[in-house]
Amino acid sequence: MSKEMSREETPDPLLRARSVFQTEIEELQKVSVRLDHRFSEAAEMVREAVESRYKIVVLGVGKSGHIGEKIAATLTSTGSPAVVLNSLNALHGDLGVVSDGDVILALSYGGETEELLNVLPALARFEVKIIALTGNPRSTLARSASVVLDVAVDREACPLGLAPTSSTTAMLVLGDALAMAVLEARGFNKDDFARFHPGGTLGRNLLTKVSDIMRPSSDIPILSEGAKIMEVVKATTQYRAGAAILVDESGKMSGIFTQGDFARYFPEHPDLAHLPVAEFMTRAPVTIREDRLAAEVLHVLRSHRVDDLVVIDAAGHPSGLVDSQDLSRLKIL
Repeated sequence: MSKEMSREETPDPLLRARSVFQTEIEELQKVSVRLDHRFSEAAEMVREAVESRYKIVVLGVGKSGHIGEKIAATLTSTGSPAVVLNSLNALHGDLGVVSDGDVILALSYGGETEELLNVLPALARFEVKIIALTGNPRSTLARSASVVLDVAVDREACPLGLAPTSSTTAMLVLGDALAMAVLEARGFNKDDFARFHPGGTLGRNLLTKVSDIMRPSSDIPILSEGAKIMEVVKATTQYRAGAAILVDESGKMSGIFTQGDFARYFPEHPDLAHLPVAEFMTRAPVTIREDRLAAEVLHVLRSHRVDDLVVIDAAGHPSGLVDSQDLSRLKIL
Protein backbone atom coordinates (compact mmCIF):
# COMPACT_ATOMS: atom_id res chain seq x y z
CA MET A 1 0.00 0.00 0.00
CA SER A 2 1.36 3.39 -0.97
CA LYS A 3 2.55 5.64 1.84
CA GLU A 4 0.75 8.49 0.08
CA MET A 5 -2.65 6.82 0.59
CA SER A 6 -4.81 9.27 2.49
CA ARG A 7 -6.76 8.39 5.61
CA GLU A 8 -9.96 8.61 3.56
CA GLU A 9 -8.67 5.92 1.18
CA THR A 10 -7.75 3.51 3.98
CA PRO A 11 -10.25 0.60 4.12
CA ASP A 12 -12.68 0.86 7.02
CA PRO A 13 -12.21 -2.22 9.28
CA LEU A 14 -15.81 -2.01 10.45
CA LEU A 15 -17.14 -2.07 6.89
CA ARG A 16 -14.86 -5.00 6.08
CA ALA A 17 -16.07 -6.88 9.16
CA ARG A 18 -19.70 -6.41 8.17
CA SER A 19 -18.90 -7.45 4.63
CA VAL A 20 -17.31 -10.67 5.91
CA PHE A 21 -20.36 -11.43 8.03
CA GLN A 22 -22.73 -10.74 5.17
CA THR A 23 -20.77 -12.80 2.68
CA GLU A 24 -20.49 -15.81 4.95
CA ILE A 25 -24.16 -15.61 5.94
CA GLU A 26 -25.20 -15.55 2.28
CA GLU A 27 -22.99 -18.51 1.45
CA LEU A 28 -24.28 -20.48 4.43
CA GLN A 29 -27.84 -19.88 3.26
CA LYS A 30 -26.96 -21.32 -0.14
CA VAL A 31 -25.46 -24.43 1.45
CA SER A 32 -28.55 -24.79 3.62
CA VAL A 33 -30.86 -24.65 0.61
CA ARG A 34 -28.88 -27.44 -1.09
CA LEU A 35 -29.28 -29.85 1.84
CA ASP A 36 -31.21 -32.93 0.76
CA HIS A 37 -31.69 -36.63 1.50
CA ARG A 38 -27.92 -37.12 1.50
CA PHE A 39 -27.64 -35.22 4.77
CA SER A 40 -30.29 -37.50 6.31
CA GLU A 41 -28.35 -40.52 5.03
CA ALA A 42 -25.15 -39.20 6.59
CA ALA A 43 -26.86 -38.55 9.94
CA GLU A 44 -28.36 -42.04 9.95
CA MET A 45 -24.97 -43.52 9.05
CA VAL A 46 -23.37 -41.82 12.05
CA ARG A 47 -26.22 -42.75 14.35
CA GLU A 48 -26.06 -46.42 13.40
CA ALA A 49 -22.29 -46.50 13.90
CA VAL A 50 -22.52 -44.89 17.35
CA GLU A 51 -25.41 -47.09 18.44
CA SER A 52 -23.34 -50.12 17.38
CA ARG A 53 -20.45 -48.81 19.54
CA TYR A 54 -18.27 -47.79 16.61
CA LYS A 55 -16.72 -44.35 16.21
CA ILE A 56 -16.32 -41.46 13.79
CA VAL A 57 -12.85 -40.95 12.32
CA VAL A 58 -12.33 -37.40 11.11
CA LEU A 59 -9.82 -36.81 8.33
CA GLY A 60 -8.64 -33.48 6.94
CA VAL A 61 -5.57 -31.48 5.95
CA GLY A 62 -4.68 -27.84 6.57
CA LYS A 63 -7.62 -25.53 7.32
CA SER A 64 -10.01 -28.42 6.71
CA GLY A 65 -8.06 -30.37 9.31
CA HIS A 66 -8.55 -27.60 11.87
CA ILE A 67 -12.27 -27.54 11.16
CA GLY A 68 -12.31 -31.33 11.44
CA GLU A 69 -10.80 -31.16 14.92
CA LYS A 70 -13.61 -28.90 16.09
CA ILE A 71 -16.27 -31.14 14.51
CA ALA A 72 -14.72 -34.18 16.18
CA ALA A 73 -14.79 -32.38 19.53
CA THR A 74 -18.45 -31.46 19.08
CA LEU A 75 -19.39 -35.01 18.11
CA THR A 76 -17.54 -36.48 21.08
CA SER A 77 -19.01 -34.02 23.59
CA THR A 78 -22.51 -34.86 22.41
CA GLY A 79 -22.15 -38.62 22.74
CA SER A 80 -20.80 -39.60 19.31
CA PRO A 81 -17.20 -40.76 19.90
CA ALA A 82 -14.90 -39.22 17.31
CA VAL A 83 -11.15 -39.24 16.76
CA VAL A 84 -8.96 -37.21 14.43
CA LEU A 85 -6.72 -39.12 12.06
CA ASN A 86 -3.64 -37.21 10.93
CA SER A 87 -3.35 -37.74 7.17
CA LEU A 88 0.43 -37.42 7.21
CA ASN A 89 0.88 -40.06 9.92
CA ALA A 90 -1.94 -42.35 8.85
CA LEU A 91 0.29 -44.52 6.66
CA HIS A 92 2.91 -44.78 9.38
CA GLY A 93 0.91 -46.51 12.07
CA ASP A 94 -1.92 -44.13 12.92
CA LEU A 95 -4.35 -46.20 10.86
CA GLY A 96 -4.50 -48.32 13.98
CA VAL A 97 -7.28 -46.06 15.26
CA VAL A 98 -9.57 -47.25 12.45
CA SER A 99 -11.78 -50.31 12.98
CA ASP A 100 -14.26 -52.14 10.79
CA GLY A 101 -17.66 -50.52 11.26
CA ASP A 102 -16.33 -46.99 11.78
CA VAL A 103 -17.53 -44.01 9.75
CA ILE A 104 -14.92 -41.80 8.10
CA LEU A 105 -15.72 -38.09 7.94
CA ALA A 106 -13.36 -36.72 5.30
CA LEU A 107 -13.00 -32.96 4.76
CA SER A 108 -11.45 -31.42 1.66
CA TYR A 109 -12.95 -28.44 -0.12
CA GLY A 110 -11.38 -29.23 -3.47
CA GLY A 111 -11.58 -32.97 -2.91
CA GLU A 112 -8.16 -33.51 -4.45
CA THR A 113 -5.84 -32.96 -1.48
CA GLU A 114 -2.96 -35.35 -2.12
CA GLU A 115 -2.21 -36.21 1.51
CA LEU A 116 -5.83 -37.14 2.09
CA LEU A 117 -6.24 -39.10 -1.14
CA ASN A 118 -3.16 -41.17 -0.29
CA VAL A 119 -5.03 -42.54 2.72
CA LEU A 120 -8.12 -43.68 0.76
CA PRO A 121 -6.58 -46.91 -0.64
CA ALA A 122 -5.57 -47.92 2.89
CA LEU A 123 -9.06 -47.18 4.20
CA ALA A 124 -10.50 -49.39 1.44
CA ARG A 125 -9.08 -52.38 3.32
CA PHE A 126 -11.49 -51.70 6.16
CA GLU A 127 -15.23 -52.13 6.23
CA VAL A 128 -15.92 -48.45 6.73
CA LYS A 129 -18.25 -45.88 5.20
CA ILE A 130 -16.99 -42.49 4.08
CA ILE A 131 -18.87 -39.21 4.38
CA ALA A 132 -17.21 -36.51 2.29
CA LEU A 133 -17.55 -32.80 3.08
CA THR A 134 -16.36 -31.16 -0.12
CA GLY A 135 -17.09 -28.28 -2.42
CA ASN A 136 -16.43 -30.45 -5.49
CA PRO A 137 -19.01 -33.26 -5.83
CA ARG A 138 -17.09 -34.62 -8.85
CA SER A 139 -13.75 -34.86 -7.09
CA THR A 140 -11.75 -38.00 -6.37
CA LEU A 141 -12.79 -37.80 -2.72
CA ALA A 142 -16.46 -37.52 -3.65
CA ARG A 143 -16.25 -40.54 -5.96
CA SER A 144 -14.74 -42.58 -3.14
CA ALA A 145 -17.41 -41.61 -0.60
CA SER A 146 -20.59 -43.36 0.43
CA VAL A 147 -22.30 -39.99 0.93
CA VAL A 148 -21.27 -36.54 -0.31
CA LEU A 149 -22.24 -33.38 1.53
CA ASP A 150 -21.82 -30.35 -0.72
CA VAL A 151 -20.21 -27.31 0.96
CA ALA A 152 -19.49 -25.38 -2.24
CA VAL A 153 -19.51 -21.59 -1.95
CA ASP A 154 -19.57 -18.99 -4.69
CA ARG A 155 -17.08 -16.70 -3.01
CA GLU A 156 -14.81 -16.46 -0.02
CA ALA A 157 -15.13 -13.56 2.40
CA CYS A 158 -11.47 -12.75 1.84
CA PRO A 159 -11.18 -9.51 -0.21
CA LEU A 160 -8.50 -11.26 -2.27
CA GLY A 161 -10.72 -14.30 -2.75
CA LEU A 162 -7.89 -16.51 -1.52
CA ALA A 163 -8.06 -17.26 2.22
CA PRO A 164 -10.52 -20.04 3.11
CA THR A 165 -13.30 -18.22 4.97
CA SER A 166 -16.78 -18.90 3.64
CA SER A 167 -15.76 -22.42 2.67
CA THR A 168 -14.39 -23.37 6.09
CA THR A 169 -17.37 -21.78 7.82
CA ALA A 170 -19.68 -23.87 5.63
CA MET A 171 -17.78 -27.02 6.66
CA LEU A 172 -17.94 -26.08 10.32
CA VAL A 173 -21.66 -25.33 10.33
CA LEU A 174 -22.46 -28.48 8.36
CA GLY A 175 -20.44 -30.48 10.87
CA ASP A 176 -22.37 -28.85 13.71
CA ALA A 177 -25.64 -29.64 11.94
CA LEU A 178 -24.62 -33.27 11.56
CA ALA A 179 -23.69 -33.55 15.23
CA MET A 180 -26.95 -31.95 16.37
CA ALA A 181 -29.07 -34.12 14.06
CA VAL A 182 -27.42 -37.25 15.46
CA LEU A 183 -27.78 -35.95 19.02
CA GLU A 184 -31.52 -35.53 18.53
CA ALA A 185 -31.95 -38.83 16.73
CA ARG A 186 -30.27 -40.66 19.61
CA GLY A 187 -32.38 -38.92 22.27
CA PHE A 188 -29.28 -37.41 23.85
CA ASN A 189 -30.46 -35.15 26.72
CA LYS A 190 -29.13 -32.71 29.33
CA ASP A 191 -28.27 -35.46 31.78
CA ASP A 192 -26.25 -37.27 29.11
CA PHE A 193 -24.50 -34.01 28.25
CA ALA A 194 -23.66 -33.40 31.89
CA ARG A 195 -21.93 -36.79 32.13
CA PHE A 196 -19.41 -35.61 29.54
CA HIS A 197 -18.98 -32.12 31.04
CA PRO A 198 -18.59 -32.68 34.80
CA GLY A 199 -16.07 -29.91 35.29
CA GLY A 200 -16.45 -26.14 35.41
CA THR A 201 -19.53 -23.98 35.45
CA LEU A 202 -21.23 -25.97 32.70
CA GLY A 203 -21.00 -29.18 34.65
CA ARG A 204 -22.18 -27.56 37.86
CA ASN A 205 -25.18 -26.02 36.14
CA LEU A 206 -26.20 -29.31 34.58
CA LEU A 207 -25.47 -31.68 37.44
CA THR A 208 -26.22 -29.75 40.61
CA LYS A 209 -29.73 -29.92 42.00
CA VAL A 210 -31.35 -27.60 44.53
CA SER A 211 -31.16 -30.42 47.08
CA ASP A 212 -27.35 -30.32 46.72
CA ILE A 213 -27.01 -26.66 47.72
CA MET A 214 -29.85 -26.07 50.18
CA ARG A 215 -29.57 -26.02 53.94
CA PRO A 216 -31.41 -29.22 54.90
CA SER A 217 -34.42 -29.20 57.24
CA SER A 218 -32.21 -30.38 60.11
CA ASP A 219 -30.15 -27.18 59.83
CA ILE A 220 -32.92 -24.60 59.60
CA PRO A 221 -35.62 -23.35 62.00
CA ILE A 222 -39.01 -24.94 61.27
CA LEU A 223 -41.73 -24.03 63.76
CA SER A 224 -45.46 -24.28 64.17
CA GLU A 225 -47.43 -21.37 62.82
CA GLY A 226 -48.83 -20.99 66.33
CA ALA A 227 -45.41 -20.01 67.73
CA LYS A 228 -44.74 -16.59 69.22
CA ILE A 229 -42.37 -14.31 67.37
CA MET A 230 -39.84 -14.43 70.25
CA GLU A 231 -39.58 -18.20 69.72
CA VAL A 232 -39.03 -17.65 66.02
CA VAL A 233 -36.31 -15.05 66.56
CA LYS A 234 -34.49 -17.29 69.04
CA ALA A 235 -34.65 -20.16 66.56
CA THR A 236 -33.25 -18.12 63.67
CA THR A 237 -30.43 -16.94 65.94
CA GLN A 238 -29.69 -20.49 67.06
CA TYR A 239 -29.52 -21.78 63.49
CA ARG A 240 -27.85 -18.63 62.17
CA ALA A 241 -30.52 -18.39 59.52
CA GLY A 242 -32.12 -15.35 57.95
CA ALA A 243 -35.58 -16.84 58.07
CA ALA A 244 -37.77 -19.40 59.79
CA ILE A 245 -40.30 -21.64 58.07
CA LEU A 246 -43.74 -22.00 59.63
CA VAL A 247 -45.83 -25.13 59.16
CA ASP A 248 -49.39 -26.18 59.90
CA GLU A 249 -50.52 -29.24 61.85
CA SER A 250 -50.04 -31.51 58.83
CA GLY A 251 -46.44 -30.39 58.38
CA LYS A 252 -47.10 -28.42 55.20
CA MET A 253 -45.58 -25.01 54.90
CA SER A 254 -47.91 -22.17 55.77
CA GLY A 255 -45.50 -19.25 55.71
CA ILE A 256 -42.09 -17.74 56.35
CA PHE A 257 -40.86 -15.09 58.77
CA THR A 258 -37.53 -13.35 58.16
CA GLN A 259 -35.24 -11.18 60.23
CA GLY A 260 -36.16 -8.39 57.84
CA ASP A 261 -39.81 -8.86 58.77
CA PHE A 262 -38.96 -8.43 62.45
CA ALA A 263 -37.06 -5.21 61.79
CA ARG A 264 -39.90 -3.90 59.64
CA TYR A 265 -42.77 -4.60 62.06
CA PHE A 266 -41.06 -3.85 65.40
CA PRO A 267 -41.28 -0.01 65.26
CA GLU A 268 -45.07 -0.22 64.95
CA HIS A 269 -45.49 -3.13 67.39
CA PRO A 270 -43.24 -2.75 70.48
CA ASP A 271 -44.77 -5.93 71.91
CA LEU A 272 -44.05 -7.82 68.69
CA ALA A 273 -41.97 -10.51 70.41
CA HIS A 274 -45.01 -11.79 72.30
CA LEU A 275 -47.43 -11.86 69.35
CA PRO A 276 -48.27 -14.95 67.24
CA VAL A 277 -46.05 -15.21 64.19
CA ALA A 278 -49.07 -16.24 62.09
CA GLU A 279 -50.25 -12.61 62.18
CA PHE A 280 -47.05 -11.34 60.53
CA MET A 281 -45.60 -14.16 58.51
CA THR A 282 -45.55 -14.10 54.72
CA ARG A 283 -48.07 -16.63 53.49
CA ALA A 284 -47.49 -18.54 50.24
CA PRO A 285 -43.82 -17.44 49.98
CA VAL A 286 -41.69 -18.09 46.92
CA THR A 287 -40.60 -21.74 46.79
CA ILE A 288 -38.67 -24.12 44.60
CA ARG A 289 -38.76 -27.88 44.31
CA GLU A 290 -35.76 -29.76 45.66
CA ASP A 291 -35.36 -31.69 42.38
CA ARG A 292 -34.93 -28.56 40.23
CA LEU A 293 -31.57 -27.46 38.85
CA ALA A 294 -29.53 -25.29 41.19
CA ALA A 295 -28.94 -22.86 38.33
CA GLU A 296 -32.64 -21.93 38.51
CA VAL A 297 -32.26 -20.63 42.07
CA LEU A 298 -30.44 -17.48 41.03
CA HIS A 299 -33.16 -16.58 38.53
CA VAL A 300 -35.92 -17.09 41.11
CA LEU A 301 -34.14 -15.02 43.76
CA ARG A 302 -33.53 -12.15 41.36
CA SER A 303 -36.95 -12.14 39.73
CA HIS A 304 -38.78 -12.15 43.09
CA ARG A 305 -36.20 -10.00 44.90
CA VAL A 306 -35.91 -12.25 47.92
CA ASP A 307 -32.88 -13.39 49.90
CA ASP A 308 -34.23 -16.67 51.23
CA LEU A 309 -35.89 -19.36 49.15
CA VAL A 310 -37.91 -22.16 50.71
CA VAL A 311 -37.31 -25.61 49.22
CA ILE A 312 -40.20 -28.05 49.18
CA ASP A 313 -40.60 -31.70 48.29
CA ALA A 314 -43.17 -33.20 45.93
CA ALA A 315 -45.79 -33.23 48.69
CA GLY A 316 -45.34 -29.55 49.50
CA HIS A 317 -43.48 -30.11 52.77
CA PRO A 318 -40.47 -27.88 53.46
CA SER A 319 -37.24 -29.81 53.00
CA GLY A 320 -34.71 -27.01 53.12
CA LEU A 321 -33.81 -23.38 52.63
CA VAL A 322 -31.53 -21.62 50.16
CA ASP A 323 -29.84 -18.53 51.55
CA SER A 324 -28.56 -16.15 48.88
CA GLN A 325 -25.37 -15.69 50.89
CA ASP A 326 -24.49 -19.33 50.28
CA LEU A 327 -24.49 -19.03 46.49
CA SER A 328 -21.08 -17.42 46.04
CA ARG A 329 -19.47 -19.98 48.34
CA LEU A 330 -21.09 -22.78 46.34
CA LYS A 331 -19.98 -21.12 43.04
CA ILE A 332 -23.53 -20.88 41.78
CA LEU A 333 -23.33 -17.12 41.17
